Amino acid sequence: MPLHKEWSNADYSLAAIWKIEEPEDFFKAHTALDTDIKSEKRRLEFLAGRFLLKHLEEDFPLMNIKPDEHDKPRIDNNEYYFSISHSWPYVAAVISPHNEVGIDIQAWHPRMEVLQHKFLSADEQKLTNNDTKLITLAWCAKEAAYKWQGRRGVEFIDHMPIAYFQEKNSLFNINIYLELTKPTRMLSLEGFTDKEFSCVYVTDSQEWAIY
Repeated sequence: MPLHKEWSNADYSLAAIWKIEEPEDFFKAHTALDTDIKSEKRRLEFLAGRFLLKHLEEDFPLMNIKPDEHDKPRIDNNEYYFSISHSWPYVAAVISPHNEVGIDIQAWHPRMEVLQHKFLSADEQKLTNNDTKLITLAWCAKEAAYKWQGRRGVEFIDHMPIAYFQEKNSLFNINIYLELTKPTRMLSLEGFTDKEFSCVYVTDSQEWAIY
């Protein structure tokens, strides 16, 4: 059972990271799900993500997952708020009974340094200092914020500026402004780097008045 990490936050949310090493039949048996996704790797990621939701909450209604008008996955009456992310061979998930959530995991990729200008402003690039792990962490932060917001039409540089990015006790505290929400919100996120990936999850949100 390759449970890589499991934790909870102050808002009673539960989160975990799983390393996929089991065959497809293992996840099918534990979720009672099947999928017509053609790619074997994508099928495993899909099933492992649903499996991880059941791991966190045994009564999670997997059969009720449906996209809303913005294609954000939800269940009936928002009985649970949840977010799933995968970057082979890892999958991450977070669940909360009370608040919107967002999580993102990304395995290291050498091209992140080359691609950073597509999602980080010049000032944000100074925060990561061309460090592949920190660039990946910043990407994960914006992805987690995007999932929390759950709306289309978002430009990561223009609409999700990083206001704070600091490491403390092996955790990174990150603040991101969501420029498209009304009223404007600032998300607080936490993240960490591992031997093979970065992961970031939303911990809190605050409304900010616009003057």
